[in-house]
Amino acid sequence: MNNKKILMITGDFTEDYETMVPFQTLLAVGHHVDAVCPDKVSGDTIATAIHDFEGDQTYTEKRGHNFTLNATFSDINVADYDALVIPGGRAPEYLRLNDEVLTMVRHFFIEDKPVAAICHGAQLLTAAGVLEGKACSAYPACKPEVIQSGGSYAEIEIDSAVTDGNLVTAPAWPAHPAWLAQFMALLN
Repeated sequence: MNNKKILMITGDFTEDYETMVPFQTLLAVGHHVDAVCPDKVSGDTIATAIHDFEGDQTYTEKRGHNFTLNATFSDINVADYDALVIPGGRAPEYLRLNDEVLTMVRHFFIEDKPVAAICHGAQLLTAAGVLEGKACSAYPACKPEVIQSGGSYAEIEIDSAVTDGNLVTAPAWPAHPAWLAQFMALLN
């Protein structure tokens, strides 16, 4: 396997599973993963949330774990990275307001590097303006944003993922096996 250097942009109340599982999986198969958050440094923690589907009209939210960042946001040079991971949860809601984050996201599309986004991670993609003409899955509540940004919303099962060029997306954490398999295929 050709080990890659991967950037994960995250923030407080990111979805616990959508942060921890890809971070640990990608490390386990030999990739280098730097998890960063604006205004935070290596060793700082972010709060995660556990979102579940319990029969209500939307997901429920419970406090998750503290996730320790292993890199400093202000030290990041996106040109040094081979790929990008964007977890979901509520973090993308405020990360999309950060111009530096949006510039980072755009870099991976301009350079045609692999990008994996899940759930509400599509909010960063829509805000960065990178979905024009691309198929993108996301949590169903993000469908209007995907369409309005010029993307095509992929209506897929909750445990499925879709790849369009350099972009792999999925609706939520039950899709981890499909999402990570498709992302790792792009990395190879």
